[in-house]
Amino acid sequence: MNKLIKSVVALFAALGIMMGFTACAPAEPVDMTTITAVIDVRTPAEFAEGHLEGSVLMDVQGADFAAQVATLDPAGNYVVYCRSGNRSAVAIAQMKSLGINNLTDGGSVAEASSLTGLPVVQ
Repeated sequence: MNKLIKSVVALFAALGIMMGFTACAPAEPVDMTTITAVIDVRTPAEFAEGHLEGSVLMDVQGADFAAQVATLDPAGNYVVYCRSGNRSAVAIAQMKSLGINNLTDGGSVAEASSLTGLPVVQ
């Protein structure tokens, strides 16, 4: 029975990945004293509509995303967020492939605000 339950859970997880679902942001707030930067991976227009105070814009869909990631300290700790959590997951995968490994998926703007304690500003 345990094997069946594990198989069902694995199937749902695989389906979620194939359909583009991402995990929610961590439930526990992050210690902002350990965070090097909070990175918004949305478009410049979305960023202008409202972003976390002090966050850095690095549009994951922009042509220069890899070049921007290359400027980051590989030993730094980063929180990455977007509108819904989908692009942050994509950005994190790309960032890891470029050598940045200390990453927290902040999920959506609201989730990242809750996670970091940073207000949304325009």
